[in-house]
Amino acid sequence: MCRIVSQGTVVGSRPKGDDSSCAFPGLCVLPKGRWLCFYRAARTKSEVAVQTTRLTWSDDEGKSWSSSTEPFIAPNLAGKAGRFRAGQPASLGANRVVTVLYWVDASDPNLPFFNEQTQGLLDSKIMLSFSEDNGETWSSPCLVDTSPFHQPTPITGPILLLPDGRWILQFELNKPYDDLSEWRHSSVLMFSRDEGKSWPEHAIASHDPANRIFYWDQRPSVLSDGALFDLFWTYDNANGSYLNIHARTSRDGGRTWSEIWDTGVSGQPAPAVPLRDGRLAMVYVDRTAEPIIKMRTSSDKGRSWPAGTEMVVYREETVSQTVRKHSMQDAWSEMGKFSIGLPATARTAGGDIVTVFYAGPATDQTDVKYCRIRCS
Repeated sequence: MCRIVSQGTVVGSRPKGDDSSCAFPGLCVLPKGRWLCFYRAARTKSEVAVQTTRLTWSDDEGKSWSSSTEPFIAPNLAGKAGRFRAGQPASLGANRVVTVLYWVDASDPNLPFFNEQTQGLLDSKIMLSFSEDNGETWSSPCLVDTSPFHQPTPITGPILLLPDGRWILQFELNKPYDDLSEWRHSSVLMFSRDEGKSWPEHAIASHDPANRIFYWDQRPSVLSDGALFDLFWTYDNANGSYLNIHARTSRDGGRTWSEIWDTGVSGQPAPAVPLRDGRLAMVYVDRTAEPIIKMRTSSDKGRSWPAGTEMVVYREETVSQTVRKHSMQDAWSEMGKFSIGLPATARTAGGDIVTVFYAGPATDQTDVKYCRIRCS
């Protein structure tokens, strides 16, 4: 049985301000109990040129949150001005934290993030920053060499730590903004043995050779036994429809993967959280009607997620935000209007689940919310 033990607002929207749209949160729980939350602030959800990535934290388990700060100034890369669109933190133990930053080209403020004619994205890069004092100060962001992948690489979550000491960097592949060739999507994991200085190995976590099924927004997590468990928001590009969440596992640190399977659950997932009794918990957005943040648990390592375990985490009084789609352009247009989404998850020292997500009454007016859940 799982129940909500606390919930509230991490940061609230200020309508018509530079933080009217608060979205795309990232979360980690540090060993001393601090909850770090990054989020993206802008006037509108579609904003590129003036968006900022901000940080707040709670030292009392969500009861109160620090004033938000902008710890990173996005550098110019290859002569182009940029902005950080997202930050995803991970604890490295003790007082150390690493944050993955998503840099996006903002040199032309008139260009939208997604090119509807080509399905390409603005030029984007991945950078890392480190803190040695629980997130209070940060190193200058350093660029990650994602070779052999030189196209836009949207991040899909934080650094993951494997039992053998390797780090995992996670992202997915898009294509350059004006590229007229077909978009061939893949979910990628890169591996480092020197704490992020180099990333010489990679693995493809999902890719459909027929290019019909897009396994978007991979959400990998490291389970208690060291296995990797990856969840995917799954889209049928031929039919213009979302399929159920799919999943797969790796028992050798991401080198090889099981067959991918249908979880039987409709929605957009957060990373699964391993519970102390061996179950997995999955927070997800159900968009079959009005968008609702829900959670289910699995007792068979993610193969099934019984409806009887379902609980509502958050509901906003709004209407359905799903439309009938005839093309990838329709899918991106739909995503651009979502006012509830992108849950991220972490686990407290006591075993509770903490999830953060964005939610609000309108596309350009969203808060970052949190919910703490206890399962027994």
